[in-house]
Amino acid sequence: MTTHKVSTVLITGASSGFGEEFAKEYAKRGHRLILVARRKERLETLAQSLRKQHNVEVIVEPVDLSDITEITKLHSRLNDQGVAVDILINNAGHGLQGEFLESELESALSMIQLDIASLTAMTHLFGADMKKRKQGQILQISSILAFQGVENFAVYSAAKAYVLRFGEALHREFKPHNVTVTTLCPGLSDTGFVDAAQQRLTPAMRMMMMKAPPVVKAGISALDAGHMSVVAGLANKFTAMFFWATPRRLHQAVLSRIMNG
Repeated sequence: MTTHKVSTVLITGASSGFGEEFAKEYAKRGHRLILVARRKERLETLAQSLRKQHNVEVIVEPVDLSDITEITKLHSRLNDQGVAVDILINNAGHGLQGEFLESELESALSMIQLDIASLTAMTHLFGADMKKRKQGQILQISSILAFQGVENFAVYSAAKAYVLRFGEALHREFKPHNVTVTTLCPGLSDTGFVDAAQQRLTPAMRMMMMKAPPVVKAGISALDAGHMSVVAGLANKFTAMFFWATPRRLHQAVLSRIMNG
């Protein structure tokens, strides 16, 4: 489904990384934006810049997306204001590198809460509205790591596998209601995620790292084309094909070497 009209786009995790880039890309296209993240100051700075550059309406919503109650309040608040979300970009997420038993349990659970529970809540609430209107688009942000359980990324890769399979199922469930669900699987990208996840960059990872703009454009193009999922970047597509074509024991060992050195 290609969206030509000026739509309202809600972007989670919009204060940095892919979220910020999605905001810039949709602003270029003239859409009204709802920017959602915890850091109000960064959201306001981005909003002011986008209003000035592209003359678009930008709504700033500082929300702790790890709190399902706050997500429910956000949904209600927008409905009370008569704001209908046409495009939902479920970008907010958290990752951490390290041995599972050497990490704090709280860190693992907070990752699951944001990457799985909160994304599920956002999809349910705003997806229900789209179903009623018989129109909408949802882009779920997963990862190339969703294709495998990855050593030292146990919780993150498992969480992103949930996002991928969840999105694939909903692609078919929502299609009869004229709502497109597409899942974007980026590889390593220059978004600030590496620092936030305390991730070590191996030489192989540096070679495969992508800039954020082409990843975001790949996601939007796939969403507009109505695809079920997309892997961004030629090297990442080859990696995904390698996963599909080789025994699990082999490609898990190769991926572990790439990610951990």
